Amino acid sequence: MIAELGHFALVLAFAVALLQMVVPLVGAHKGWRGWMLFAEPAATTQFILTSFAFAALTYAFVVSDFSLRVVWLNSHSAKPMLYKISGVWGNHEGSLLLWILILALFGACAAWFGAGLPQTLKARVLAVQSSISVAFLAFLLLTSNPFLRLETPPFDGQDLNPLLQDPGLAFHPPFLYLGYVGLSMTFSFAVAALIEGRVDAAWGRWVRPWTLAAWLFLTVGIALGSWWAYYELGWGGFWFWDPVENASFMPWLLAAALLHSAIVVEKREALKSWTILLAIMAFGFSLLGTFIVRSGLLTSVHAFANDPERGIYLLAIMGIFTGGALTLYAARAPGMAAKGVFGVVSRESALVLNNILLAVSALVVFIGTIWPLVAEMAFGRVLSVGPPFFDAAFTPFFVAIAIALPIGSMMAWKRGDVVRTTRSLWAVGLLAVALGALAFAIQTGRSALGPIGVILGAWVVFGAALDVWSRTGRGTLTNRMSRLSRLPRADWGKAVSHAGMGITIFGVAAITAWQAEDIRVAQIGDTWTVGIHEFELRGVERAEGPNYVTTMAEVAVKRSGREVAVLFPEKRFYPVAGMPTTEAAIKNGLLRDVYLAMGDAQSNGGWAIRTYIKPFANWIWGGAILMALGGLISLSDRRLRVAAGAQKRAVAVPAE
Repeated sequence: MIAELGHFALVLAFAVALLQMVVPLVGAHKGWRGWMLFAEPAATTQFILTSFAFAALTYAFVVSDFSLRVVWLNSHSAKPMLYKISGVWGNHEGSLLLWILILALFGACAAWFGAGLPQTLKARVLAVQSSISVAFLAFLLLTSNPFLRLETPPFDGQDLNPLLQDPGLAFHPPFLYLGYVGLSMTFSFAVAALIEGRVDAAWGRWVRPWTLAAWLFLTVGIALGSWWAYYELGWGGFWFWDPVENASFMPWLLAAALLHSAIVVEKREALKSWTILLAIMAFGFSLLGTFIVRSGLLTSVHAFANDPERGIYLLAIMGIFTGGALTLYAARAPGMAAKGVFGVVSRESALVLNNILLAVSALVVFIGTIWPLVAEMAFGRVLSVGPPFFDAAFTPFFVAIAIALPIGSMMAWKRGDVVRTTRSLWAVGLLAVALGALAFAIQTGRSALGPIGVILGAWVVFGAALDVWSRTGRGTLTNRMSRLSRLPRADWGKAVSHAGMGITIFGVAAITAWQAEDIRVAQIGDTWTVGIHEFELRGVERAEGPNYVTTMAEVAVKRSGREVAVLFPEKRFYPVAGMPTTEAAIKNGLLRDVYLAMGDAQSNGGWAIRTYIKPFANWIWGGAILMALGGLISLSDRRLRVAAGAQKRAVAVPAE
């Protein structure tokens, strides 16, 4: 009965979404206030109905209602409760419902917190947002209904993919979806502005919080996915340039560019056309990522909801919304003339450079991701594009971003002085080079990647710190510290995010340049040494988990003869799914991780053991956490939350 109510709630949500798509648009066009006001309760109602449907599906997974087809295919009675719940979105139908729920949530938030928006713009934004809901609700109800019943309910389910039965994957998809779907709000703002023919400083202020929230959630989602791959897959890597990884990384890059270009619109009323285009393309790439994840067109270990037969519908949705928005953009763009004038050397120019580098970086990732498919379709050649291409093609652009970041952050608006700015950064540059030289002196027989990473990371981190300090002006230390405490949260958030990126750059370079690796077949009682650590395989035993059997090794880790840890790498097998998984054992540390992964039993009675020493591994995710924290601090700035200045009268651009 609950499942039927959930299904009925989805049908009602679809009807409400249709009305929300049409009524406010007509009201805004005709100037009928009552019709425009209809958008707000409709958005709230749509969210409540979708939430009920999602809760009904979650209940079915929690109580193991195997009469529902989706529960039977993706759950099992012996599965731990956390993975019963995460099984809701560990499949095509459930994850699509989560997508729609978050879509409705963002629309409802715009209704609840958009009091400062002009009535016509708000009505159009909510109508455009609802049009996306209409498309996905129709897709869900017509092709992917999660509430389909089985005629004869089975005794038990077929279990969830064992790779998804992990805390990292339980939380990774929701955060990623919050980022993907969050960009729908920037898309809705862009299309609404194009319909009105009006883009100004106030619009730039309104769109920034939504972009920032989407970028923040994408950052957390990508970091969780990277962390999961690091400890779960047993390869010891944190990024593989996998198609699904790239599918989330491209919107992140474009969202970062959009966030910076919206600042120029807000401060200088420049880059209007470019910012609108970025808003459209960022959401377009989110839809592309959703298509890649679900279609099975590109093989990926990260794909958790493949459905090739229905992937074509997502491609159609992407074509309709992205193509329609670009057509509208082509018609309106000539009327969005920039008002602000700025010099070649200025903060505006630095932000333009930032945008170019981020956009080109996204293009490089897109080409590398999609090229195998293009080559097979156009030339009949089967090939793969792996890390060597991405490392060579992508890295120079990101290095350029890191070099330009501190200089651009401290440049003056409208007309800057590059000599004066770089002069104030000479101490930071000297410190960064000194740290790089120290790293080069300490390492022996290694590449220059590690020292370069140290220099870039220190340059960005200390540059962000100097940027904040420079905003306190002149005076005594006490006065400057007092001013420091009163700086806007947006300034603090920017500095923390930039510093986080510097730390991540250093972590990536350090783990890539300085890691140590040992792969061997070890007998019980064998000892070996990797770096400054000694290892001893003390034993191997078999055990049973709640829904798996495991072969677990016991390995003692010593340093200078003293035992510092005992690690238990595992090789698990899930009988219901018929799949094995590798569970790495990791001794986490601030300076290094000791990483052990267990392989298969060998014919001579030994066991394959992979040992890695991963220097500064946790700095990668620590930097990502700081980036997200910086975004959260900026989002808490009252000027962004209430869109200060939103009541400022916008100047209309004639529609052509």
